[in-house]
This record gives sequence, C-alpha cells and structure tokens, in this order.
Amino acid sequence: MFTKILIANRGEIACRVIATAKKMGIATVAVYSDADRDARFVQMADEAVRLGPPPSRESYLLADKIIEAAKQTGAQAIHPGYGFLSENEAFAKRCEDEGIAFIGPKAHSIAAMGDKIASKKLANEAKVNTIPGYNDPIPDADKAVAIAKDIGYPVMIKASAGGGGKGLRVAFNDKEAFEGFTACQNEARNSFGDDRIFIEKFVEQPRHIEIQVLGDSHGNVVYLNERECSIQRRHQKVIEEAPSPFISDATRKAMGEQAVALAKAVKYQSAGTVEFVVGKDQDFYFLEMNTRLQVEHPVTELITGLDLVEQMIRVAAGEKLAFTQADVQREGWAIECRINAEDPFRNFLPSTGRLVRFEPPEQNLFQGQATTDVGVRVDTGVVDGGEIPMYYDSMIAKLIVHGKDRNDAIARMREALNGFVIRGVQSNIPFQAALLAHPKFVSGDFNTGFIAEHYADGFRAEDVPHDDPDFLVALVARLHMWYRNRAQGLQGQFWEGFKRLPRRDFSVCVLGTQGANRYVNVTLGEVALGQPTDITVHREQGDRAYAISIDRFVGDARVTGTVNGQPFTVQMERGHTRNPLVTRVIHNGTQLDAIVMHPRTAELHQLMPYKAPPDMSKYVLSPMPGLLVQVAVKPGQEVKAGERVAVIEAMKMENVLFASADGVVKDVKAEQGASLTVDQPIVEFE
Repeated sequence: MFTKILIANRGEIACRVIATAKKMGIATVAVYSDADRDARFVQMADEAVRLGPPPSRESYLLADKIIEAAKQTGAQAIHPGYGFLSENEAFAKRCEDEGIAFIGPKAHSIAAMGDKIASKKLANEAKVNTIPGYNDPIPDADKAVAIAKDIGYPVMIKASAGGGGKGLRVAFNDKEAFEGFTACQNEARNSFGDDRIFIEKFVEQPRHIEIQVLGDSHGNVVYLNERECSIQRRHQKVIEEAPSPFISDATRKAMGEQAVALAKAVKYQSAGTVEFVVGKDQDFYFLEMNTRLQVEHPVTELITGLDLVEQMIRVAAGEKLAFTQADVQREGWAIECRINAEDPFRNFLPSTGRLVRFEPPEQNLFQGQATTDVGVRVDTGVVDGGEIPMYYDSMIAKLIVHGKDRNDAIARMREALNGFVIRGVQSNIPFQAALLAHPKFVSGDFNTGFIAEHYADGFRAEDVPHDDPDFLVALVARLHMWYRNRAQGLQGQFWEGFKRLPRRDFSVCVLGTQGANRYVNVTLGEVALGQPTDITVHREQGDRAYAISIDRFVGDARVTGTVNGQPFTVQMERGHTRNPLVTRVIHNGTQLDAIVMHPRTAELHQLMPYKAPPDMSKYVLSPMPGLLVQVAVKPGQEVKAGERVAVIEAMKMENVLFASADGVVKDVKAEQGASLTVDQPIVEFE
C-alpha cells in the first residue's frame, strides 16, 4: 500500500480523497493555484505545492508540474479526482512511465473509453446498442450543419473530451447547430485542450441512468447498481439518486451486465461509470463511459456501504477486489443535491465572491465512511469566509442524504436544504427545494427534460407554492416579537418601573413584485420563554391558529422550532432588501419578504405610490461576475435584435449576450479583458 499520494485536483473532490487517505493512514500532497492558496483542501493535506496562476491551463492542467511535485514530495501515486486531467490518456501514460501509480484506469482504457468517439465505435463492435450519429470529428460549423440536417433535428453537439455539461449543446435548427458547434469547440478547447466535436441524434424524453463499475488488475469487474441522473439543467446534473425509481430489477441486471462486459473488453481497472439513455419502455442505449470517479459517487457509497475512493486506491496498489457481485448491497435510498454558486432567480447565472456565512446542516455521515446508516452528509471544499473564484466550476458543496426509502430520503433532503445557510453568494438551494416538492419528482415521473418543461420561463420565488403560506406569515410575526423583546431587554424596558406592554395586534405586509403587496392581520398571545406562542392569522375564509415555539436561533440565520407540535427549520434574514424593517423567511423553497406593522401604519402604507426602478432598457448589462472575453460591436454600429453583442466567461462556461431589440450603439462601456461585476454596463444604445 502507498504511504503518500498526491491529489491532482482542487476543491470538494480533493477534500474527499484526503478524507479517505487519512482513514487509510496515507499521507497526502495537495497542489494548488494562487486562487486556492488558502482553500480548505490545501489546509487538510499534509503537504502542498504551488502550481501557478489561477487559470486551469496555467495550473491544474500542467501535467509536467504535477509530475514534478509528486517526485519532489516522494508521492508514489496520483489521484486525479474528476475533471482537469482525470480522463487524459497522456497524463495517465506519463505517470506510468515515470513510475508513479495513477489512481484510475490504465491509459489504454482511457484511450478506448474516455474518448466518446472511440468508445461509441468500440461499443458498436461489441454489439451494444448506440444512438444514431456521426462519430468522427467534424472539421467546421458548416459541415456540422450538414450532418445535423442529415441525422434530423434535434441533435446533440458534443465535445469528444467533454464532461460536466461543458462542450455540449442541443440544436433544433441550422442556426443553433452552427452557433452550438462554435461554442462547444471554444469551451472544449479552453476546458480540456481538445476541440474535437461529434454529433448524435437527441433522444427526446429520455432518462439518464448510469451504472457504477469497479474493476481490478486481476480481471475482476463488478457493477455497484445504478444512479438516476435525469434531473438536469442545461445537461448538467442537479439531483442524483440511487437506486432509480424507474427501472425494474430485470433492467438493472441487464444494464449492469452490459456495463461489466464493456469494461472487461478494455481490461478496465478502477472505478468507472457507463452511462445509458433509457427510453419509456426501459430500452437502453450506451452513451459513453466516464473513466474516472463521478461527482455523484456518494449516493452509490451510501446504498452499498463501499468507499469508492478507498477501492480505487486499493486497485491502483494491485489488490484484488475483496467482494464479488453477489456481495454488493442495495440498502435504502440515497439522494444528492449539487449546491452551486448560481442565482436561480437570474436564470442561474454564476455568482462568485466571498462566503460571508457558510453553515451546512448538521451531519452524521461523513466523507470516507463506509456505512449504509441513514442520515445527512455534506461533501465540500469551502469554509465559512472562503472565496468562490470565477476560474473554476460553480459547485459549493454536495448535500447527500440516505433514507429508509425514497419518501424518507426526500423528506430528509428537504429538511437538510432548509437548514443549509449560505450568504455572500447566491445558491441554487431554493430551486433544489422546489424540485424536491414537485409532485412529478415525488412520484418519480420525470425525464431529462423535466426542468426545461416545468421551468421553461425560468425560476421565480412566487412560482413555488407553499403548502401553508399562513405559517410563514405567523412566523414572521413571531420573529418580529422575538426581536422586539430582545431590544426591550437591551434597553432596560423589562426592569421594574420601565415596563412597556408589547402590542399584540399587527399587520404583516407581504411584499410583492411591482408594489403588489398583501396585508394580513395577526394577533399574538402571551410570549413566554420556552413556551409556544399562540398566533392567529385573520383571513376572510376563516382564522388560522398556530402555536409556534422557537428552540434555536442560530446566528440570526437558521431558526428551528415547532409549529403545532411539528418540528420545522427555516432560514431568515433581516434587512435583505436594503430595508432594515424587512424580514425574509425561506422554507421549502418558498421565499417571503415581509414588514410587521401597526395596523394604522399598514393603512397608510397602502396609500404610498410604487416607485419603479430606473429604465435600463438601453443598456446591455453584465448578468453575472465574469471576464469580458469579447465585445462584438462598435459605437455607431447598427445592431439587429438577436445579434451577438458580447461574450462573458465565468466558471468555465461561455455566456453570449444578444441584443434584445434593434438599435444603434452609442457607447461601449467596458473593454475586452475586463473583470465585470453584476449589472455592470457593457454597451449603451441610443
């Protein structure tokens, strides 16, 4: 067994590998860019070596520097994580040539299966069903359009070396095929150093189900059941679960055996994933093989009780698998939510910056544990006060739960999301909570088009119906009273002779868009420490009564308690809309902003006119923090609606901004190469 390994990666996956290495008594070496100098994984490792500046091509993609770091520190093996060099055949071969063990498959397996074009040809030779397509590299965008027409729209344009949603577009017409080819090629070149593109038929209403395989150097290969990864946005997985709520035992067995046969055909050693697209009749077709550890591997770990990183290390050290196919468990149900630094209320645009507050929910399961216990696990590479840089992907953390069954896992995940506090950057937690409450998700009736179908116009706070909105109103009133009591205590108003009876009748103004506010009258009973407070919400349809007790008030961010005897966890903020009187509560994906008022104040407040925000329609604004890589217009130029105006790069994704209407460019407000902030003007029209 190795005594020291180097992790050629960063963030969450670097922390994940270090956790298992520590459990196994193996020393670890981290490599880092300047952007990650103070990152969590650097602090966790026993040693750390600087690679270079923040961009990946100047740090984490530098194979020579990584090999040199391994030699310099005496590391006998390198774990590549996922992304970066994890599926780079040349890097795996270089490690082998230098006498350093590559904790992953052999270079010949990566060459055969890591390349999507080569893997499809090999699958065809092995008589595995594959999706119709053009499996050779496509030279230019015009040829891509011709091929797409021949296959028939819609088509999927994919980078041969792509992954994680990078270098992938779906085209429904010639224009989208032309632009999609160019964008995929640019993203693939920047992210993977390989701009080969191929095209295949896009199967509509598919399920994305993948089989986890594990092989050793002695010819043994097993499959560790499946993962359902159909909940995707822009081809990037959002929620993953194991097992799948869709396939039968017979289909699971057939898919697993086919995945094993494919792995054996290339003498696969290590952990790998065979991805399938599954039709409504459970017909399945090979998509590709990921010759690395997957982001979503924890759900497999929780239902099998196996530590996949440990298995990878043992295989790389030459050990045989210690179990057979018959020994593989499938216990309970696991779900993983990817918590990303993106704003769901601004079309999921990247959100970078400092994590002013990072408080994950309480966890009883941890990285590197081999267990099938039920509970909560958080895999992350960030800490409170850390930075989310613009140079890498947007994932902040992975929230994983394990339940007795699927309904139990969903309930545990919803409660865990309610308690996951992230401030300073926006996150997709509200969206995740909404997905988990959607009846179609709960019933298991979904496919890869689920998000596009149900959130076609984007995601808005008001689109998420709460099962009991009056509870949120009552809670706001109770929190207001908590703050008033605290303020009175600080001011000495509870001392004898200074007592002031607190008001019990309030009007809660629920703030709506464009001044469409709603006013709800509430009455509070006696407020006593440790006792439930009776709150009545007055409605025309009849009063609603709530007994709310606050158990914990964690740092003015997370509130736990009971309502009518049932436990709850909510998040709250005060002054979020730059108004110190506003209280925001977030629960089950629903966000409510409200001001608690004297009833007479509410009457006057309703008379106040709505102040509209300034008209910015003549500007093209940066929708996110990022790097301005192209300005496609000049002052005086006539621009038609839909024409390209600028391109912004953030978190390895290229985002093209188009003109929303015809016009003439008056001024260009930002230069190419500039680092932009949210809503910073780029172009002004006359």
